[in-house]
Amino acid sequence: MDTETSDHPIAEARANLSELLASVRLLRRVVFLTSRGKRQAAVVPAELGELVERAGGADAAAAILSAHLAK
Repeated sequence: MDTETSDHPIAEARANLSELLASVRLLRRVVFLTSRGKRQAAVVPAELGELVERAGGADAAAAILSAHLAK
C-alpha cells in the first residue's frame, strides 16, 4: 500500500467524492477528512477496512498496531 496520505476538507471531499474514492481505490492511499484543519475521519482502501473488521474493529486494530510498532 502506498504510504502517501493527504488531508482534504470535508466540503472539498464531498464535492469531489468520485475522484477521491478513485484515488483511494486505485492508488491505495489513505485520505484524511478534515474540519477546521483537524482530522475527523479517514477513507481507506477496502482491503484495509476489511482487515480492521477482521481484527475486531478499530479499537482492536489500533491496539494490535500499537503493540507491533512499539517493538
